Amino acid sequence: MLIEINGERREVLKQSMLELLESLGIDPKRVAVELNMDILPKAEYPGRELAEGDKIEIVHFVGGG
Repeated sequence: MLIEINGERREVLKQSMLELLESLGIDPKRVAVELNMDILPKAEYPGRELAEGDKIEIVHFVGGG
């Protein structure tokens, strides 16, 4: 199925948000995810199945001083 991740169209298998993040090598504890213009709570990552046409924005937290 086709989804959009940070403005880039990608073809992925049917999976949960957590599985997507893991497949991309992203630590779910270090990002915020916006799904179809709504912030997705981290507790929902494992149970939220992706759907055709979903638009996802992944924001990485960066430390610094």
